[in-house]
Amino acid sequence: MSTSTPRPTLADWVAGARLRTLPAAVAPVLAGTGVATYADGLVWWKALLALVVSLALQVGVNYANDYSDGIRGTDEDRVGPMRLVGSGRAAPGAVKRAAFACFGVAGVAGLVLAATTAWWLVAVGVVCIVAAWFYTGGKKPYGYLGLGEVMVFVFFGLVAVIGTTYVQTQTWEWPALYAGVGMGALACAILVTNNLRDIPTDREVGKMTLAVRLGEERTRWFYVLLVLAAACSVVAIAAATSWLVLCALAFVVPMLPAVRTVLSGARGPALIPVLAQTGSGQLWWAGLVVVFLLAP
Repeated sequence: MSTSTPRPTLADWVAGARLRTLPAAVAPVLAGTGVATYADGLVWWKALLALVVSLALQVGVNYANDYSDGIRGTDEDRVGPMRLVGSGRAAPGAVKRAAFACFGVAGVAGLVLAATTAWWLVAVGVVCIVAAWFYTGGKKPYGYLGLGEVMVFVFFGLVAVIGTTYVQTQTWEWPALYAGVGMGALACAILVTNNLRDIPTDREVGKMTLAVRLGEERTRWFYVLLVLAAACSVVAIAAATSWLVLCALAFVVPMLPAVRTVLSGARGPALIPVLAQTGSGQLWWAGLVVVFLLAP
């Protein structure tokens, strides 16, 4: 790594933001807003603020992971997308500030939502930011203990969808819970793909992700199980709303190439396209559920 101060370009920062992961932030808000609209509670500006919160948290998590993994040396032999700190393109302090700037944006948007909905949502926001940082940050990051999928399922699934619906309707809606399960499962599938690709390097540095603990073969079948869980959640939403929502099971079609690649035994760079395919499948899930949920 060069001893001079790195000067990352805008393209470097965009690459570090890992745009391929952003569907995991957009899809839950789309699904939650669809449920709110079905319940006659759509508030468009709150939906937009929820989207700002979700996107800012996702990018913040990506920069925070870049910083924390980079200073630990976890990314030195990375197979996947470029990391700012690990590649030496940006100083660790700059990436850390970028992460907290994103958390700040999420916090401000979240405060507006809390002030116009319920102040206890501030506590939810604080927990989200703390969870985002300590995924790979701190002395004992839980992402290194195999708990990353739990965080993703809870915060980018249940909390994101149910929260988006609640700030608009201010009521409990069961379809939001079922949609949260579907979104959480597919968000986990993105993480599982990432960790499956990184099993060899993670094992070397002692990063005991769930994929490392399960082993390669079981991790591949875990990916399939998550896709099936997302399909089951569609059935649950249909049972609670309209059976027309079953048409949203068509999301499985664009997911098939990713499933085939994972089950084929692909490793390393061959798994990188699966990240984008899974993110695309998540958007298809949310989009189709919303379309058929609101169909006359």
